[in-house]
Amino acid sequence: MAIASINPATGETVKEFAPDEPTAVERKLAAAQAAFEALGRTTYEQRATWMQASADLLESEVEELAKILVTEMGKPIAQARAEVLKSAKGMRFYAENAEDFLADEPLEEPSQVGASLAYSRYEPLGVVLAVMPWNYPLWQVIRFAAPALMAGNTGVLKHASNVPQSALYLDTLFERGGFPRGAFHTLLVGTAAVGEVIKDPRVKAVTLTGSEPAGRAVASAAAAEVKKSVLELGGSDPFIVLPSADLEAAAATAVKARISNNGQSCIAGKRFIAHRDVYDEFARLFAEKTAALKVGDPFDESVDVGPVATAGGRDELTGLVDDAVAKGASVLAGGHAIEGPGYFFAPTVLADLTDDMRVVYEETFGPVASLYRAEDADDAIRIANQTTFGLSSSVWTNDPEEESYFVQHLDAGAVFINGMTVSYPELPFGGIKASGFGRELAAVGIREFTNLKTVWKA
Repeated sequence: MAIASINPATGETVKEFAPDEPTAVERKLAAAQAAFEALGRTTYEQRATWMQASADLLESEVEELAKILVTEMGKPIAQARAEVLKSAKGMRFYAENAEDFLADEPLEEPSQVGASLAYSRYEPLGVVLAVMPWNYPLWQVIRFAAPALMAGNTGVLKHASNVPQSALYLDTLFERGGFPRGAFHTLLVGTAAVGEVIKDPRVKAVTLTGSEPAGRAVASAAAAEVKKSVLELGGSDPFIVLPSADLEAAAATAVKARISNNGQSCIAGKRFIAHRDVYDEFARLFAEKTAALKVGDPFDESVDVGPVATAGGRDELTGLVDDAVAKGASVLAGGHAIEGPGYFFAPTVLADLTDDMRVVYEETFGPVASLYRAEDADDAIRIANQTTFGLSSSVWTNDPEEESYFVQHLDAGAVFINGMTVSYPELPFGGIKASGFGRELAAVGIREFTNLKTVWKA
């Protein structure tokens, strides 16, 4: 895949970029190692000052950066601004909390282990490689970079090849904020180069957000080098509506959950499971609200849904929908790509699904929703857990017993009750099964790439 900005609203190539030569990759890795050694001589307070200054830059450049995000991957402009501001918030969160999250942890009774003093301490690992996707070109990177840098690590970024302008913005952001030169760099390379970077002895760990096949490849390469990896992969999240739910609120949120970021979010609700007692009414509301969405130019403030990011992504959606329809699925809204320039797909709701349809088990990365009828709570759990994914989930109920039941039995990294899944700096984020392993965000996120060292003193 060429390293190029291609406007998904028009299909036009905006700018192409030459990949880094091996000498440039070597220079950046050497700079990252040198910066790691320099960061080891700094304090949390100093790093927090630099992180706050970097967040200030994001906020002051929100309009410029939001335009880059829209141009490269097509998200509506209001959502692009929100991504920039959320990233700044995440940076401030770690600037303010890193020292507490990584404070030494003393054993209260060291005599239990025959010591006068015993404690654990968190120490940075070194250079960490981040392999990141295009759907949130800024936030996905910041939620790794902010905790990594505050912990004293340095980072090198291999970003998706279709968001090079976003990647190059990030290449200089932290240095402009005051961090040592080389503390964070973008490697403008293709996927084929990732394996060699992982093998480099200066790289101590790797994190990836992306597809399941990419995750398997990166995890295998890291394991072969005995290096830690954290993976956040795909999702096919269930959105479950039970009889006690507020159906109007559930339907409105379901639409937002499915079409946010033009439907291209790992944690988006994708499979909507309604109890038989409320299925017909929820289906009506959901289909009506989906059909009413405005699709168009993502720079238009009134547009709800822009294009999917790539021609391949649009074609994949077409294949999934056509397969389902050919096997008997009903189309309650949309169901087709939109003619004309760009990679637009009509917001879609599919119903009457059967297990022989691809859409039942594969992730739909775009504005396509699958609707299921559940006979009871157990059947809802069965449908929710039948995929190989386990990222997040949403349950709509006002019954405390149902709430407890679904929290216990859903195979997912998170359960959101009466709300859509959202990532927050304050909450751990990650999945199980084929959705990956490890966690980002919160205290656990900054600890993932540290050495937990035990200290014992006689």
